[in-house]
Amino acid sequence: QIYAESVGRKELLRNPSIIRVCVLAVLNLFIRNVQWLKHSRKEYCELCKHRFAFTPIYSPDMPSRLPIQDIFAGLVTSIGTAIRYWFHYTLVAFAWLGVVPLTACRIYKCLFTGSVSSLLTLPLDILSTENLLADCLQGCFVVTCTLCAFISLVWLREQIVHGGAPQWLEQNQQQPLNGVGQQNEAQAAVNGGVENAVLDQPANPAAENAVVGENPEIQEEQVDEEEEDNEDEEDAVVEDAADANNGAQDDMNWNALEWDRAAEELTWEREHVFWVVSLNTLFILVFAFCPYHIGHFSIVGLGFEEYVQASHFEGLITTIVGYVLLAVTLIVCHGLAALVKFQRSRRLLGVCYIVVKVSLLVVVEIGVFPLICGWWLDICSLEMFDATLKDRELSFQSAPGTTMFLHWLVGMVYVFYFASFILLLREVLRPGVLWFLRNLNDPDFNPVQEMIHLPIYRHLRRFILSVIVFGSIVLLMLWLPIRIIKYLLPNFLPYNVMLYSDAPVSELSLELLLLQVVLPALLEQGHTRQWLKGLVRAWTVTAGYLLDLHSYLLGDQEENENNANQQPNNQHARNNNAIPVVGEGLHAAHQAILQQGGPVGFQPYRRPLKFPLRIFLLIVFMCITLLIASLICLTLPVFAGRWLMSFWTGTAKIHELYTAACGLYVCWLTIRAVTVLVAWMPQGRRVIFQKVKEWSLMIMKTLIVAILLAGVVPLLLGLLFELVIVAPLRVPLDQTPLFYPWQDWALGVLHAKIIAAITLMGPQWWLKTVIEQVYANGIRNIDLHFIIRKLAAPVISVLLLSLCVPYIIASGVVPLLGVTAEMQNLVQRRIYPFLLMVVVLMGILSFQVRQFKRLYEHIKNDKYLVGQRLVNYERKSGKPGTSTAPPQSSKE
Repeated sequence: QIYAESVGRKELLRNPSIIRVCVLAVLNLFIRNVQWLKHSRKEYCELCKHRFAFTPIYSPDMPSRLPIQDIFAGLVTSIGTAIRYWFHYTLVAFAWLGVVPLTACRIYKCLFTGSVSSLLTLPLDILSTENLLADCLQGCFVVTCTLCAFISLVWLREQIVHGGAPQWLEQNQQQPLNGVGQQNEAQAAVNGGVENAVLDQPANPAAENAVVGENPEIQEEQVDEEEEDNEDEEDAVVEDAADANNGAQDDMNWNALEWDRAAEELTWEREHVFWVVSLNTLFILVFAFCPYHIGHFSIVGLGFEEYVQASHFEGLITTIVGYVLLAVTLIVCHGLAALVKFQRSRRLLGVCYIVVKVSLLVVVEIGVFPLICGWWLDICSLEMFDATLKDRELSFQSAPGTTMFLHWLVGMVYVFYFASFILLLREVLRPGVLWFLRNLNDPDFNPVQEMIHLPIYRHLRRFILSVIVFGSIVLLMLWLPIRIIKYLLPNFLPYNVMLYSDAPVSELSLELLLLQVVLPALLEQGHTRQWLKGLVRAWTVTAGYLLDLHSYLLGDQEENENNANQQPNNQHARNNNAIPVVGEGLHAAHQAILQQGGPVGFQPYRRPLKFPLRIFLLIVFMCITLLIASLICLTLPVFAGRWLMSFWTGTAKIHELYTAACGLYVCWLTIRAVTVLVAWMPQGRRVIFQKVKEWSLMIMKTLIVAILLAGVVPLLLGLLFELVIVAPLRVPLDQTPLFYPWQDWALGVLHAKIIAAITLMGPQWWLKTVIEQVYANGIRNIDLHFIIRKLAAPVISVLLLSLCVPYIIASGVVPLLGVTAEMQNLVQRRIYPFLLMVVVLMGILSFQVRQFKRLYEHIKNDKYLVGQRLVNYERKSGKPGTSTAPPQSSKE
């Protein structure tokens, strides 16, 4: 209409199609907007924020009530659809959770049985019904391993393609390879990479330069990939336009359980099931069967079979030995192929060797090294727990898998915290001090590329040096402090690590208290890292001024300021120099992007006189400091925790984990209070008194909230759970249940956290809104009135009603009816689960009523709906069609 008014009457008379084009364009745009408004399921426009609603337009011949036969036909159709999709999903679940794992497990057992008859009876073994559950679980593990192996191979291929292959694999050499390490070492020496460091070089520079414009096939593949990406983007645009035109056609098709999002046709599942079974068989044969038998024949030939069987991990050790022999065989074959100039065979053998090499290095780095650290920690701490090597040997003989896993887990935790401490040291020390340690935050650091490019002997040297360093630190910070503590405080050790105690306080309650209250409060605070960083800085400054190594450890302030002033110029120069030359490939461009704005790897320093002696004294001072810190950490928290827990449990011994956690929490609170007071002291006495007043008021509010939300609510929740679930299941009717408030409160804390987590993950309702508001306010802006009125009072009221109303009915109303004593006892003991069942049934009935209403509307819309009308928003209490604004309608 606006377009028609803007064009002259004569032009419209000359070309009447303009009006039709304008009307069609506006109508198409309007239909798209209306479809998006319906699809988004929002009550307001996303652009103008105007609230709207849709009202249905029905056929004039629609009856006031639907006939019974229409309702019955719609109900039968919905039930048939539900049955069909239930059968579909059941078949899919049976295929992926039954057929695939069971087939993989039976094939795995058949291959490793070692007899020809097992191959002949494989079809019958697959159809056998013996040990179905165990075989399915084992098959799930086998399928997971094969899929992880396949994904790892694909990812390793991408690393080789984008990061470049090693130099010895790319070059065309005349002579055979005597050792991969010698070749890489010679190539690194040519490029000026003489290796003085131990652990700091990320990759071989010669290997990085190997991809610079020397492989036109990779460049052609990159061009083809770019063209395919452009074509895919154009197809995606066309598909998006088609989806925009046809995306909302089925919005009015009701389905109670969203059946329209079902899986694809059964042919899709059949093809993928067959593909996964074939992949499992291939990977089991190539990556498990062949290496295992190679290692097995080698071990039997060398006469080490008894030693391998005594380790309780015969299969794993045999497979690793097979992979080692396979790697050696691939190196020899690669050298022979290079000697006879079989280029394709040489490259294929080289790639296979890289795959085996990286796999073995991953096993060593992630599996063997943490396991060694865990066992060394356990051996050095035997006296702390009054244990011997004989005890550890007995535990290993009884449960070898569990023992190895626990030691590996302890070693991984130790390695992780050691690496975290090294990262903290890098934030304090001058760049270049820790040159002998790899920087995990360096964008150029890529451990997989190192595994691909560096020779084996360098990885072996790193592994030995890492074992020496980590083992020495364990001796310094664990074994030596334990010996000193046993000498100075003979009665302090050993720690009590019993699994249960005779104390009136149950171990379960203390464990829940530790996991739910103490540890989260410690881990969620960011002050601990800042304190540790401040202590490291203070120690570094002290050691630097005592030994005249301030410039070496922290750098000169003037040079730091000059570096800060020159940083923009250096950054501009690096950006200009980082532009890759045409033809360098994706890896060079990627490295150039990563090197832009990277951290400075070295800063100059002033070298004092007798520098080696000063470094030696610095190491001695560091060892003494670590020893003293370890002594304090092993004694102070446990001593404070024992003293505090003695007021509660008396002379009864409890697990030292609880005493250490309690003492550590008290120490943390003390240090936190001291740091706050030290921060307030420069502000004056008046400000300190004002702050103390504010914090006292905040602490009082926090205590009140804690008593209500962390004391009363968990206690009522735990008692209700005890009455509804635990007591009816555990206590017979002829016995009296005993309630322990402490255990009920501890279980209530766990239940309260689970309910709060489910509430925050669920839909929006009043409890979720209130919890989010309380969490957003925090402790410093705590609103006591809001918490009591909106959160504590409603929750406590509901819990008290749930506890009191059934008790009043069972103890006050039922005796007035004149029933027997047995009936009164039965009602008192079973009224809580009965009322829970009633509430659940009411919820199910209300859900079914809502579903039936939706089904009724769906049947009515399918038969009599003509279209929908877009009107202004009105509350559901009023009639949606009585808006004063002129409605806009769109017929479908």
